[in-house]
Order: sequence, then C-alpha cells, then structure tokens
Amino acid sequence: MNIQWYPGHMTKTRRQIEGDLKLVDVVVEIIDARVPSSSRNPDIDAICAGKPRLIILNRADQADPAQNKAWGAFFRSQGHSVLETDARSGRGVNQFSAVVQGVLRDQIARWREKGQVGRPVRAMVVGVPNVGKSTFINKVAKKKSAKAGDRPGVTRGKQWVHVDQGLDLLDTPGILWPKFEDEATGMNLAFTGAVKDEIMDVETLGCHFMALLGERYPQALMEGYKLPEVPGREEGEGDVAWGYRLLQACAAKRGMRVSGGELDTERMARVLLDEYRGSKLGRFTLEVPQGR
Repeated sequence: MNIQWYPGHMTKTRRQIEGDLKLVDVVVEIIDARVPSSSRNPDIDAICAGKPRLIILNRADQADPAQNKAWGAFFRSQGHSVLETDARSGRGVNQFSAVVQGVLRDQIARWREKGQVGRPVRAMVVGVPNVGKSTFINKVAKKKSAKAGDRPGVTRGKQWVHVDQGLDLLDTPGILWPKFEDEATGMNLAFTGAVKDEIMDVETLGCHFMALLGERYPQALMEGYKLPEVPGREEGEGDVAWGYRLLQACAAKRGMRVSGGELDTERMARVLLDEYRGSKLGRFTLEVPQGR
C-alpha cells in the first residue's frame, strides 16, 4: 500500500489556523485513542507552538486502558494536558470546561488582576478528519452547532461555538489532513475506518490486522473466534502470510465457506474489521508511545 495524500488546501488551512491563533488562549487537539500517533497531523506541534495545548484522547472507551494511561503520560511529558473522552457516549466530556480552566489557571488569575473578570476562555479545536471533532464539540455545547459526519470535509469556514459564560470554542477552519509518512500510518487509519476500505484490498487489510492482533492481543482472537490457540508465526513468515492463516482458522470456526467448501477469507476479513470497529472484540490500541 502506498498512500501519497496531502491535499494542497492543507497549506490554506495552515495559514488560517496560524492567523486565528491570536484569537485564542488554548489549542484543543482531538486524536483517536486507538491510533494516537497516526490520527495526528505532525505539523500541529509547529503550527501551534507557544500556545497551551490540551490533548483529547477521544474514543478512549474503545482503546486499551493501559495504553490510554501510557499515552496520557507520554503527552504530559511533552508539556501538554490530557483528557480521555468518548464523544459519542459523552463520557469525560463534562469535565472538559473545568480541565480547560485548569490549563489556563495562571492566565485567568492574571486577567482578574487586570480587572478582566468574567472574560471567557477561547479555545481552538483542531483534529484530522474522522477523529470525532464535530461530535465532541456538539456534545460539549449540548447542541448541534458543528456539522458532524463521517465524510471528510464536512466542517468548513470559521465557527465560534458558545459553551457557557466561561468558554467559547473556535472550530478549525478547513481540513487538517494527517500525513501518510509511512505505510503503518495509512494502515492504522484503514483499520479504524478513517480511510475508506476501497483504498486497498480488504482481504490484505484483514491479513495485516490479524497479524497485529495475533502479535499483541492473541487472547482476544481466541475468545472472539473460539480458537483453542492462535497458530504461531513460522520462521521468516511475513504479516500477510501469517495473517492469512489466522483468517483461515477464524473462518473455519465461523463456518464461512463459499460454494465448493473453500474458506471465505474475504468475508472473514470484512467481519473482522466490522467487529473490531464495533468494539465487539475488545479494547485495542494499535500504537505504543515512542521509546516503549
């Protein structure tokens, strides 16, 4: 798989964000807790340098709890504040306003000293497509202010969202795409459904994902597909070959066969990805912080 995808309008988006930074006090960056590195735009660190940052680990309820803690510690070590949320259910979202106020505690104190009592905190919300940014904003604001949708490009233009007397949100103008700098980034976004399955062969994608689960979460495969054991990787065997054998084992257990009795590994791959995205197999984080 070779994805070279970094649209030209990213330059326009970057200019807009840099121009709007002077209007806000803090940057709120939303990422997918299942793929914390792949679901970020690495340019954000440069674009927003100098502004306090709150990182929202969204979809934390679908990620490995131990890895949520590890990633939280990693981002805090970089000087950022962190909040775990699940925007769809609303878990953690009600803490958002208080956490933002905490991030800017010293700044708010300085405002009070200058007589600027009651000045609302202004926060810019950034995030690549399909991390749940609009859903998060709507949940925080308790109304449908930002357009939410799975289709990249739903959010356009500058939108101020009034949350309460102490907080206003600025939704990011334009689209902030991730950079597919290596195959693993594109693969992780494909696993979570952030990029369409049509971008690569679903059976090949299923093989890669099976190999990842076999390596890191074999117990989930055994429980989810009633396997007595996970067939081990043979010496020199690559992810696709090993993942294909795992697909075959799971397809056999589910009775997935095409006419003639051959195992339907393509259907098994689709089921695997659907069950993962629907949180039916467990809570998985597909990346670990650097150095771990």
